Amino acid sequence: MLLLGIDLGTSSIKVSLVDGATRQTLATTQFPDSERSIISLQTGWAEQDPELWWEDVKAAVRRLHQTGKFKSADIGAIGISYQMHGLVLVGKDGKALRNSIIWCDSRAIPYGDEALQAMGADYCLQHLLNAPGNFTAAKLAWVKVNEPDIFGKIYKILLPGDYIAQRLTGTMTTTPSALSEGIFWDFTAGKISERVMDYFGFPDDIIPDIQPVCSDHGRLTKAVAEELSLTEGIPVCYKAGDQLNNALSLNVMEPGEVAATAGTSGVIYGISDQLTFDPQSRINSFAHVNHGNDLTRVGVLLCINGTGILNKWIRQLTGAQDYETMNDLAQKVAPGSEGLAVFPFGNGAERMLNNKMPGAGLQAIDLNQHSAAHVIRASQEGIAFAFRYGLDIMRANGMAPAVIRAGRANMFLSPVFAEAFVNATNIPIELCDNNGSVGAALGAGIGYGYFKTPADAFLEEDRLEVLEPTRAADYEHWYQSWKEKLERQLMY
Repeated sequence: MLLLGIDLGTSSIKVSLVDGATRQTLATTQFPDSERSIISLQTGWAEQDPELWWEDVKAAVRRLHQTGKFKSADIGAIGISYQMHGLVLVGKDGKALRNSIIWCDSRAIPYGDEALQAMGADYCLQHLLNAPGNFTAAKLAWVKVNEPDIFGKIYKILLPGDYIAQRLTGTMTTTPSALSEGIFWDFTAGKISERVMDYFGFPDDIIPDIQPVCSDHGRLTKAVAEELSLTEGIPVCYKAGDQLNNALSLNVMEPGEVAATAGTSGVIYGISDQLTFDPQSRINSFAHVNHGNDLTRVGVLLCINGTGILNKWIRQLTGAQDYETMNDLAQKVAPGSEGLAVFPFGNGAERMLNNKMPGAGLQAIDLNQHSAAHVIRASQEGIAFAFRYGLDIMRANGMAPAVIRAGRANMFLSPVFAEAFVNATNIPIELCDNNGSVGAALGAGIGYGYFKTPADAFLEEDRLEVLEPTRAADYEHWYQSWKEKLERQLMY
């Protein structure tokens, strides 16, 4: 059986087709070719049009057909990975009522902070595992106050993956995992938090039917099947947030296992069998894809919003032709960037900085010494140092990885970034061949029951390379200098 995976990213849609019997990827495509933009109507706001996501999904699937590497009649299940924390509001017709308020939007912070004070930090952390912050529930509260006409038209609230699934199937469902990333889920009670719903004044019926991550979320409609040259009735068997899906694609499923990614956002994501939380909610805990009332599997997540967007901004600023050219230029500068420091915090509020928005920045510029190559290298080192800063918070909360698994993709394609990451964290990294849409396809196989257990989806070794720290002491010195500059900036 063939498995179709869809990865709804911030920049583009990726789709892959995997042969379930061999676990081999038959074809992968992407749409659009250039990075999709974020709508920012005010400072700190971030939106995208869900209808554009849907058009991009269809275009990516059509490209997949054009590869000619499979028979569409052999596709038996569909899985979806999606950008986390986005709010999609739909009417009864399933169409979006407004743009999605996406993951890096910061407008709802005051609503989340007020909820924390009203409901109490003890309740929020012990039951929700997080402060409400600017997650999905707080974003919905912003809409309720500022756009009451739209709020009154809401039939259901959906996460981005829920939205794409319902466009495929006509069925609206969500998952405990999705609700946990929106800060709607009471882990202690194992259900939607009545206290959250009551505090914000949300009607219960705006939440779709709740299904496990790996389960039947609807069947492909006749109209969509005809439009996309697929078979009517194919089930959507898996929906997971991108970081949870990245962990699944790296076979990070059990306590102590840790995954990382450095794409649009930078993330370290570790698995715990405890209902764990950070007292300051600088790192966050969500229900992993295999979490259930009878099996505690919590994903502890560190997020750096400004990772990929900084790399893109530096590319535009320096006029580099492509990212490979940037990486080549970065290698011409000595480690430490001769004192230049870059801070990757210019894409909304950073949770690990207590929801502060210090902005991205460059410090200690020597106009006689530093070149574009220095800026490129310092930006990649700065992102690696931000990972280390967050990892120390995770360590203080009991997460102590002995090894980190990551896909050899995005910024991990840069030797400079990979070296800085492994030495700044002083943790070996296993680089693997993976991508989000392949993970979603394997998730579909798990949800369909094609694989008897999640482990059965990963019979083949996918490790490409292991990177060991070789200059940890040097990078510790440069990191401490970077950290001192950052903490001085955060004081103001």
